[in-house]
Amino acid sequence: MDFKNRIINSDQIRGAMIFEFFSPGIPLILKNAGCDFIIFDMEHGGLSLEQFKNLAAISNANKILPFIRIPELSYNYITRALDLGAAGIMTPMVNSAEEAKTIVQSSKYPPLGLRGAGFGFAHDNYVNKNPLSYMQEANKKLINIIQIETSSGLKNVEEIASIDGVDCLWVGHFDLTNFLEIPGDFKSPIYLDAINRIVSAAKSNNKSLGIMVNSKSELEMYSNLGFNIIAVGTEMKLLGDGISNLLN
Repeated sequence: MDFKNRIINSDQIRGAMIFEFFSPGIPLILKNAGCDFIIFDMEHGGLSLEQFKNLAAISNANKILPFIRIPELSYNYITRALDLGAAGIMTPMVNSAEEAKTIVQSSKYPPLGLRGAGFGFAHDNYVNKNPLSYMQEANKKLINIIQIETSSGLKNVEEIASIDGVDCLWVGHFDLTNFLEIPGDFKSPIYLDAINRIVSAAKSNNKSLGIMVNSKSELEMYSNLGFNIIAVGTEMKLLGDGISNLLN
């Protein structure tokens, strides 16, 4: 079963978010660790599109899907990242259904969207395929990950989840607590009520649910809440903790 069908079926999928370690070996390390996907971060990590192009090529060649979190909602970032080989786009700070529609339109070829056409590039492995069949295949396989992490996004989450082409609602948990004025309080009833609302919106609209976790206990907790796409991170913390546990 391909990855998009696993998304549609809300299968359990595991991966990693990468913010700092943009080494060419990272895709293979994560593949060997059991990851199905990698989300490379442009929002906080300083990743360039040129770096991402190399990482996407290595990831795709080794059958671990490369996603990218772009720094903002932008047609330019979305289409360029897809042309460089991204399997899907994570967009932060999505506040409304209109913004979600803009993301979908930017990421899809006509007639479903407004993505500009260029073929024989990195996104199709430099193979000159039939353009019409390629566009249909690309529109079908693309994965749009929409981050719910603001009070406006939470307020409009049901409408966002209803948009065709939105594949996954991803909770930006720390920012969500910030905007709910309970920074870092993940045990607050306000935060837990927000999580339940997001879960309900996703399930009502047959969307996947995603989040990043830092520990096995968090992975189990969010899995039990209904999250099926879970990434571990940050890699800096995981490395630091691993070294600290050996030295201390």
